[in-house]
Formats: sequence, C-alpha cells, structure tokens
Amino acid sequence: MINSSYKGVKMEHNQAVDGLLNLFTKANRDLSAVQNKLHKEFQQVYPDHLWGTNFFSSSTLVVYRQANPMKLVERLKKIEEEMSSLKDECRELLAAKQDLIDKARTVLVGNRTMLHKLQSSTGVPHTGDADDDAFESFNQVIDEWAVQVKSRKEEEEPDSGDINQMLFSAIVQSN
Repeated sequence: MINSSYKGVKMEHNQAVDGLLNLFTKANRDLSAVQNKLHKEFQQVYPDHLWGTNFFSSSTLVVYRQANPMKLVERLKKIEEEMSSLKDECRELLAAKQDLIDKARTVLVGNRTMLHKLQSSTGVPHTGDADDDAFESFNQVIDEWAVQVKSRKEEEEPDSGDINQMLFSAIVQSN
C-alpha cells in the first residue's frame, strides 16, 4: 500500500485501484474522442442546410433537402411535448364549450318559459316552438353537438343523458 497525502488528508491507495482509475480515465477520454469524431462525421453527412439535386431526365431537375435524422428526432420530441399540452388545452376548451351550451340552454329555456307565462297572463297568444326560428336554430346546433359527441364515443352507455360524460369519453386518448 502507498500512503499519499491529499490536502492534508492521509489516504492509502492500492496499485490496482490506481491502475483501475487510470484505465477509467483513459476510457473516458477515448469515448469522448469517439463521440466528437462521430458528431463531426454526422455533421459532414447531414449538415443543417444541405441541398442536393437529382436528374430524372434531361428536362427534369428536382431539388431536395436531405433531412438530418438527429434534427428530425429533436423535432419529433418537441412535437410530442406540444401534443400533450395541446390535448390538455383541447380538453379544457371542450369542457368550457359544454358548460357554455348547458348554461345557454338553461337560461334560454327558462327565459322562454317565463315569456310564455307572461304572454299567457296578458292574454297575448304565444308562438309555438315550430314558429320560433331562433329557438329552433339553437336546438339544431345543440342536437348537432350532441350527435358529434355521441359519434366519437364508442357506444358506451348509448342511452346516457349526461352529455358531459359523453364529451369526456369522446376526447382523443393519448397514445
């Protein structure tokens, strides 16, 4: 065993440990050199802005850009991260849309009912549902939304009246 002093601390080293430490240090340097060489070779083969040409016939010249696979992988990872946040935002938007539809339906039906009561109490004849174009248009939009949500749902609980449940089951599932 060899005694050595390192910053006032006495340490004992075995020659085998020193040899192993030297071997790991050399291996680390070698791996770094290989990494740098591969990186340089890769940049030569796939530089960031490499353009090429192909001749298919004497009159046809096609210019193409050779894609850098590493850049493509980076872009794919970024897109995957963005997809996750976009899915969350879509869920929030769909929930807000459904909430708005529910509240609009409640307010519109309540106001329509009060208007009919007011018309009845004053003796004014009220119009039927078929004669009210705005109300029919609103109902048509709500029905189309319900059909859209139901068509996306995989026929789980087909008789369910809870549109919110259908909405959340219709949202695109993550892969």
